[in-house]
Amino acid sequence: MSRSIAPRSAQTVAVLAVTQLIGWGTSFDMLGVMGRVVAPDLGLPNEVIFAGLSIMMIVSALSGPTTGRMLDRHGAARVLAVASITFTIGLLLLATAQGIILYVLAWIAIGTGGAFGLSAPAYTAVVERAGPDSKRVIAILMLFTGLSSALFWPILSLLNATVGWRMTFLVCAALQFFVCLPLHLFALPKPIAFAADGTTAQEAPVPLSPSGQRKAFLLIAAATTISTFVTFGVSPSLLEILRQSGASPALALQLGSARGVIGISARFLDMLLGRRGNPILSAAMGATLMVSSFLMMLVRPPSTPLLISFILLYGFGSGVMTVARALLPLALFSPREFGLQSARLSLPQNLANAIAPVVFTAILDRAGAGTAIATCAALAVVSLGFVLMLAAQVKAATRLCAQT
Repeated sequence: MSRSIAPRSAQTVAVLAVTQLIGWGTSFDMLGVMGRVVAPDLGLPNEVIFAGLSIMMIVSALSGPTTGRMLDRHGAARVLAVASITFTIGLLLLATAQGIILYVLAWIAIGTGGAFGLSAPAYTAVVERAGPDSKRVIAILMLFTGLSSALFWPILSLLNATVGWRMTFLVCAALQFFVCLPLHLFALPKPIAFAADGTTAQEAPVPLSPSGQRKAFLLIAAATTISTFVTFGVSPSLLEILRQSGASPALALQLGSARGVIGISARFLDMLLGRRGNPILSAAMGATLMVSSFLMMLVRPPSTPLLISFILLYGFGSGVMTVARALLPLALFSPREFGLQSARLSLPQNLANAIAPVVFTAILDRAGAGTAIATCAALAVVSLGFVLMLAAQVKAATRLCAQT
């Protein structure tokens, strides 16, 4: 397969890379820079300010089924345009907030925008336009979106220092309305025109019965929800886990920073594999690497080489799982169903994202790094088990189809 991608796929990536970077940078990543700046002016404690992220993830989760139906009926471009408008409203509410009421309403709007505009709708836009090359194009897009905080944290810091936090949020709203909205409406290529009988859009990669599809969906939901619970739970506590495991503050910071780079390298591998990649195999490999990293921390005495090995295994494994979570629906369901199934999967995943930091912080503070790591290991083993069950189901269905 050629390493190049079609011009329409390149255009799709270019448009969505810009809008996804802005989307993540002006929503989920924003409080990393702005949270402690906003809190004193609003007279709210930091924990209330950062609860905005939990509100966002819960609202995004609850909006998942609605997003799926909208994607199925109207296509990704229109849903992404609605997201840009909803993000704009939320950011304008943030810019004018004087207390907790408008602040909460702002994050409800931003959470709705996240459901309509982040991850699953963008990947659906790719599937509608890239056809058989969708897996590779999604992996390319994920390379860019993984850089959102690295790009937007300095921009937000500079804007806040120059014009203040309220004007910074107004600038973010302007980016959504004057950049993202026109790009979604006018710059995305037209979706691929499927055959008149709809077979290209309706054929699933794996011949599963309706009951088999339901079982596959539940296995994907279980595996991906557990893995995202682990990664979102570990992420804010990683530096503390490393410190409690013997790393100096400087080493912990270096290793924590390296994890992000290693995770992006895993996305690059999926991009290179393209159509040849198998999301189920990738998920099994990612979960195995995560299990290995946590078990290694439990059975080996603390040392710098151990911590470096842990970051390498965990960083690459969690990066592979991030890509697999996005691509698994494409490996089991038809392109026509991709948006609906991905949005349905976002409900349990986003709920897990919302509660995981709280749960893992409590475990770490009350029981220590050892218990937190053991919990991660157990959950990663369960996630791997569900992935292996899914692989067995797919293998059996494929064998049965070959015999008939």
